[in-house]
Amino acid sequence: MKLKTKDLLTLGELTPKEFSGLLDFSIKLKKELNQGKYTPLLKNKTLTMIFQKPSTRTRVSFETGMFQLGGHAINLSSNDMQLSRGESIEDTAKTLSRYSDCILARVYDHELLNNLSKHSSIPVINGLSDSFHPCQILADFMTIKEKKKNLKKLKIAWIGDGNNVCNSMIYGAALSGIEMSIATPKNFEPDKTVIKESKKATSIELTTDPFIATKNADVVVTDTYSSIHNRDPKRIKKFLPKFQVNSKLMNNAKNDAIFLHCLPAKRGQEVTSSVIDGPGSVVWDEAENRLHTQKALLASLIHA
Repeated sequence: MKLKTKDLLTLGELTPKEFSGLLDFSIKLKKELNQGKYTPLLKNKTLTMIFQKPSTRTRVSFETGMFQLGGHAINLSSNDMQLSRGESIEDTAKTLSRYSDCILARVYDHELLNNLSKHSSIPVINGLSDSFHPCQILADFMTIKEKKKNLKKLKIAWIGDGNNVCNSMIYGAALSGIEMSIATPKNFEPDKTVIKESKKATSIELTTDPFIATKNADVVVTDTYSSIHNRDPKRIKKFLPKFQVNSKLMNNAKNDAIFLHCLPAKRGQEVTSSVIDGPGSVVWDEAENRLHTQKALLASLIHA
């Protein structure tokens, strides 16, 4: 498939039809891979990956994905680039556009992605910023679709910090018409603009009570409280024990509710081992699906 947008910095750049199409394309690519089929959709194409911060799933899934599609990935840390010596992001974007077919960037400040996109003539993909994590949510919704078969009439409960992953999940809920209930401590709510935009398409509920959020939920989601963007240990006290996803909270959701976590998880903090290792947990399928959704995204953004 082909996307109208040049880049993917937020899921807000997609239409509902494109979002659904990417999920279906991802499921198709996964099926083909499991059958031993490797279609070189990106033969002789190059992805340049810029990482300002550590990565396990993002780097491995993108690099493996390009290989499986017949292309090549180059990994660059900030120290590997002239950015560390003062070269502007504008000049970096123009230079990489002459060598590569796509740029993946995992950054601290989302504005850097905006500047990279503005001065790049090739697609730019947000591999995570302080504001959004669109690639993770593509994998999340692929997983939900695999497990629930249909995205209609579902409810997602988000528990914890209204962070970058939460912002992107709200966009995903709006694009698929899924109801979402978000339980956060006071002053930890997700982005107000994202909520306002998404409420035009679906029901978005904000609460400070995790048991209200998880009532009748089909999907329960959480993330770490102290992230790459904020390592202040004092934050944890504002979340525990109330916003921990444990067996009691999961039992408040539907009997067949599934549990998602983008990983890495801090067991004993935002989630207990009884949940992440429990029968409703689909976190390992979710992690695997990063590979399939990112292959679909790359093939849809990079054109001959």
